[in-house]
Amino acid sequence: MPDEQDYYRVLGVPRSASPEQIKRAYRSLALKYHPDRNPDDAEAEAQFKKGAEAYEVLSDPQKRRRYDQFGKAGLRGTGVHDWAHANMGDVFSWVSSIFEEFGGFGAQRSRAGPRAGASLRCTINVTLEEVAKGVTKTVRVTHREHCEACGGSGSVSGRRETCPTCRGGGRVQQGGGFFRIVRDCPHCSGTGTTIADPCPTCGGNRFVNHKRTIEVQVPPGVEDGLRIRYAGQGDAGEPGAPRGDLYAAIHEEPHPFFERHGMDLLCQVPISFTQAALGAEVEVPTLDGRETITVTRGTQSGDLARLKGKGLPDVHEYGRGDILAQTIVEVPKRLTRRQKELLREFAETEKNGVLPIRESFLEKLAGYFRPAEKQRKNDGAEADGPANGDAS
Repeated sequence: MPDEQDYYRVLGVPRSASPEQIKRAYRSLALKYHPDRNPDDAEAEAQFKKGAEAYEVLSDPQKRRRYDQFGKAGLRGTGVHDWAHANMGDVFSWVSSIFEEFGGFGAQRSRAGPRAGASLRCTINVTLEEVAKGVTKTVRVTHREHCEACGGSGSVSGRRETCPTCRGGGRVQQGGGFFRIVRDCPHCSGTGTTIADPCPTCGGNRFVNHKRTIEVQVPPGVEDGLRIRYAGQGDAGEPGAPRGDLYAAIHEEPHPFFERHGMDLLCQVPISFTQAALGAEVEVPTLDGRETITVTRGTQSGDLARLKGKGLPDVHEYGRGDILAQTIVEVPKRLTRRQKELLREFAETEKNGVLPIRESFLEKLAGYFRPAEKQRKNDGAEADGPANGDAS
């Protein structure tokens, strides 16, 4: 039986575990992975559902016997829920009954009061220039608002009646004895009341969707992937509950010149061989326009020139980064006849004074291969010498 299907492993108990041990193990797992403690965590939600499925089987003596004997295949037709694909509201309703038996955390989650509005999410695209100075962006969101036609009651007259299914309790019980399931009433969704004359505008749902334009402030120095919370800009909640929030995820657009490293910006600046050798004044871009840097004589490919304070600001206003201009020496692929002649003349002069980096490289190269070359010479001398033994 694969580990992920082994209910005993899911709960972390031996196969000989008593019903009380199984109860305690499930309670511990459910508390650990409860979505209230792990918001927006898909992995925790999956573990929460696995635990519910394992407890449903192992807490029922008949289902447990069939599972022990035949595995999951033996549970077909026994009414075990498909928790992996179940709505979290259904899982909460079922788990609530378990916690009520335990007298622990989460027993009344589905009846904890009016639900707050859902939070909304959006993505805001920004350029480096906008990151440098901050920007106000306009986003258009679809959000949920109370129906104006019925004032959010869902009813034409505003009256609600006691739900005939749960008789106003908001919950219904299925099964009995040791294993019972208590759920939110499917008829009234746990409210305990129903609407006799639904509002034609919202269909009795109390909410309608609206599109709204919101201006959001993006502060200077924000980084790619940062999520900014704008309180109270999400969906409307149930009466007496707060609105949800709006979360704006920052997406930084690629820049044609700069690569971002925190508050610093790296820019690769191509220069010619002669500019690197003789020195030159070279224009480089900044977020505020062009600036000139001095390429000193003998500049190497990869050398950095720093423009202080020309980078990005810290989002907490703790200073500003730099622009790092990295010189890339470009070697021409095509040369005129005259250029070839001049370079050959220059190459002749190089023999009189080897460049220091190349000189160091040649010394290391000679030292690296010297032992092997010496060994080959010794092996050759032994092969050419007289053979051992008496001479005739």
